[in-house]
Amino acid sequence: MAKEASFENALAFAQDLIRIPSLSGHEGDVAKRVVQEMEVLGFRDIRMDDLGNAIGVIPGTGAAPSCMLNCHMDVVAEGDHDDWEFPPFDATVDGGFLHGRGSMDIKGPLALQTYAAAALAGRAPGDVIVAHTVFEERGGWGMEYLLESKGVEPGAVIIGEATKGDITTGHRGRAEVEINLKGLAGHASAPERARNALDLVPAVLAGLADLASNQPEDPVLGRASLVPTNVDVLPESRNVVPDDVTIVVDWRILPTSTNEELLAQVRAAIEPHLGALPEGMAVEVRMALEHQEAFTGIGETRDLFTPGFLMEGDHPMIVAAAKAVGNRDGSAPAAIRPWTFATDGGWSAGVFGIPTLGFAPGEERYAHTNTERLDLDEAEWAYSRHGDLIMAVQKALI
Repeated sequence: MAKEASFENALAFAQDLIRIPSLSGHEGDVAKRVVQEMEVLGFRDIRMDDLGNAIGVIPGTGAAPSCMLNCHMDVVAEGDHDDWEFPPFDATVDGGFLHGRGSMDIKGPLALQTYAAAALAGRAPGDVIVAHTVFEERGGWGMEYLLESKGVEPGAVIIGEATKGDITTGHRGRAEVEINLKGLAGHASAPERARNALDLVPAVLAGLADLASNQPEDPVLGRASLVPTNVDVLPESRNVVPDDVTIVVDWRILPTSTNEELLAQVRAAIEPHLGALPEGMAVEVRMALEHQEAFTGIGETRDLFTPGFLMEGDHPMIVAAAKAVGNRDGSAPAAIRPWTFATDGGWSAGVFGIPTLGFAPGEERYAHTNTERLDLDEAEWAYSRHGDLIMAVQKALI
């Protein structure tokens, strides 16, 4: 007999998950625990793909398009445990909140989605796919791999990132750009023999300031923004004139932007300020790269890039979802708005063109903080709305 799909059991499952640390690339124990829970809840076609995404299906009663529920299994680092009011991996329930790393982002909603799908057994008009992914916190390799490999082919996607019960329709993307400055190293006692790469930094920052002041704006998503966030200097010795400086730029982009366009814009912005470079100096503008290795052993060097997306607010699926969920007192449809941060929806909708929305309990302001928490009253209400939401999404796509 399948385990009862109750909110209380979902909460206990969430606590189990919070107690398992799972930085990006180290989600294996969480993935195994998710698969185990799917088995006792009566899911079908349960599996982990080659990258480590955990997948299961609740079969539908008819031929309506499938709906995929998605959360990610990785979390960000917790930092100094002494800075937390409640230990980050104890999954403490106190004052009406579930506390800890992943409570809201995103193991609490992951548990709710998994149980909400199980509760729809024998009721949903189409298959309900639950696919919890890896590497969301490092750009979304898990979702990209899942959809590119056709491990699932959903008709719609519901992302469980925090929305405080609203229906979210998109977000800006994120690109990490590096500007590498090359000079000639030398002893600090004789700087005239060297070419100090730091000398180029003011010109680059001036160009970036020009570019930041001239960013496009979307009426829903708001304005694109960029800011230099780090400067790496090599060699690190304090008595050496540095020959290698890298300026890191965090760029929150609109969905239409491509990597090639972004790099071209940076070059065009900084070149007038740099002028003719002194002999022996060079500048390279490039996407930041990171080698990522899954717990399954697959590795890949990837751009640090997350695409954006935007669903129209009058899309039939969005309208149906807002009506199905309603606001907390049921007097009106749920509010429709974008997220402030990036999600795996950038891949499902922005790259693969699958209609995607967000719905979950939780406040975005608690994400990645040492006060992360999930309001349990709000979570129980959101859990109760998932069934109607999923069926409304499926029917809207028929």
